[in-house]
Amino acid sequence: MATTFGIIGSGWRTDFYMRIMEALPEKFRVSGVVVRGVEKGRAFEQRWGVPTFRTLEEMLSQTAPSFVVLSVPWAMTPDLIKEMADRGIPVLSETPPAPDVDHLNKLYHEISKDARVQVAEQFAFQPQHAARIAVVKSGVLGTVTQAQVSAAHGYHGMSIMRSLLDLGFADAKIRGYNFASQIVSGPNREGDPIEEKMAMSNQVYAILEFDNKLGIFDFTGDQYFSWIRSSRLLVRGDRGELMNDQLKYLKDYQTPVEMNLKRLNAGENGNLEGYYHKGILAGDQWVYRNPFMPGRLTDEEIAIATCLQKMGEYVEGGPSFYSLAEAAQDHYLGIKIKEAVDSGETVQTTKQSWAQ
Repeated sequence: MATTFGIIGSGWRTDFYMRIMEALPEKFRVSGVVVRGVEKGRAFEQRWGVPTFRTLEEMLSQTAPSFVVLSVPWAMTPDLIKEMADRGIPVLSETPPAPDVDHLNKLYHEISKDARVQVAEQFAFQPQHAARIAVVKSGVLGTVTQAQVSAAHGYHGMSIMRSLLDLGFADAKIRGYNFASQIVSGPNREGDPIEEKMAMSNQVYAILEFDNKLGIFDFTGDQYFSWIRSSRLLVRGDRGELMNDQLKYLKDYQTPVEMNLKRLNAGENGNLEGYYHKGILAGDQWVYRNPFMPGRLTDEEIAIATCLQKMGEYVEGGPSFYSLAEAAQDHYLGIKIKEAVDSGETVQTTKQSWAQ
């Protein structure tokens, strides 16, 4: 049976959910979408073939979603989370759940601890990151003490770092730096470049010192779309390291092992299975299997679909997969990185309400 959910919001992020629904109709169904404007709602219906409603009340009175996805601006998110939590409606919120530290603490205090709220932090569920996290959790690297992450901005990057270092809600001492340089403009949300022109590229670099663990954050906004700026990731433990997709570890103190994480896709080099991602191997071991084969999805869509699947299971009594507390912690660390960059001072984080 397909997981049925509603959505509030019709912006760029909502399109990801709609593409997932189209690619995997046997797994996911959108019961309705709240779109404020009448004309905008009609255009959305024509494009995606789902009903739209002007208000949440309308959607809930005419449909029966298992949960509601919030895909709205930051400023609107806390009030909507609280409203639905108070009404007992399970909610999957886009990131972040609130715009700043005060609102994060306020939201955490105000909603019931029994409220069914999760956050759609997808980066750790992207195939490559999921495979890397699985390798780290397997113990093959030994005790992991360092992670260098250049893959996503702010709270997204922090979610990957916390997973790799198994940080929980540990506090950090943060130093941050900013470096601006020129770059030839590349593609963006609107599509490929139509002429050559220069733009400024802003790089944020931060060092996060936890107890006996080190995190290094490095990101430029260009990396999401750029053809010439790559993502990078390095994880180091006392028995090995993982650098991007190259794994090195010790079988014993005299026996080093080296291998690459190998991505397998159907449909390449004459393969006739279709065109979709299959999974990732480390030697002869699957470290990631795509749960949505043979759906033709991008890595980002696979990750968001994983959030939807986990939310469906959570609503039926399954485990939490990315709680409001975890989302608040990652956004808090991202905010503190910006504070360190802007001030030029070393910033010390402190325990917040969600970390008690």
